[in-house]
Amino acid sequence: MGTAVGGGRAVPRYVQIADEIVQQIRAGVLKPGDTVPSESELVERYGVSGGTIRKAMVEVRASGLVETRHGKGSTVKARPPVRHRSSDRFRRSHRKGGKAAYLAESEQAGATAKVSVLFIGPAHAPEEIAERLGVDPGAQVLARRRLYFRNGTPVETATSYLPWDVVKDIPELFSENPGPGGIYARLEDDGHVFAEFVETLQARPASKAEASELALSPGAPVVHLVRNAVTEEGRVVEVCDTLMAADQFVFSYRIPAAD
Repeated sequence: MGTAVGGGRAVPRYVQIADEIVQQIRAGVLKPGDTVPSESELVERYGVSGGTIRKAMVEVRASGLVETRHGKGSTVKARPPVRHRSSDRFRRSHRKGGKAAYLAESEQAGATAKVSVLFIGPAHAPEEIAERLGVDPGAQVLARRRLYFRNGTPVETATSYLPWDVVKDIPELFSENPGPGGIYARLEDDGHVFAEFVETLQARPASKAEASELALSPGAPVVHLVRNAVTEEGRVVEVCDTLMAADQFVFSYRIPAAD
């Protein structure tokens, strides 16, 4: 039979099989590093066609709990999520303590963090970035592109775009290591005191290139986050365009209830 009835509606058999495999992973029956049974083994176990198993594995991969390599099958990820505390990670006390946001966040999670700088230099502002920065499309800005690792695994890419008139007299922003507290600390040292950080998030499947860069299975879910860093004068002095492996992060926000 291809479906089962539960709660008044038919549940496709492949969904049932996917749910069972996911539950085995979450319960520790299948442990990090274990190989998920092959298609032929699952066909025999469940008495269904190979097509049904392939559809089930699409659902399992969408859970973010396994990674699939061509010719090597699917293995359970050893990648527990980091809690991404948006309401806490940009506290000024972190910067004054010499810790950039990602390093502070990883330390709180008990993880080992590493940042690889991919590019630093002048660039032309893409249209959306230019609009956020309040500059003309194609205007010269400073771009800083990084790849972030947690416990040796790539988990996010981020490109910061900063107005040229703001950065041209801050030489540390052109260095791989901008110093204690990161680029936000250097901006505040130069008088650009932050009032707020405004983030927008969108979940979507990773492109082939994005999946390769973040060591994800093709089509794995990612979170595209774009952040404006806004000063007390109301100027956006940095836009950070970030792509995050969705299975690596839990977003926690504090939302005031007062007017």
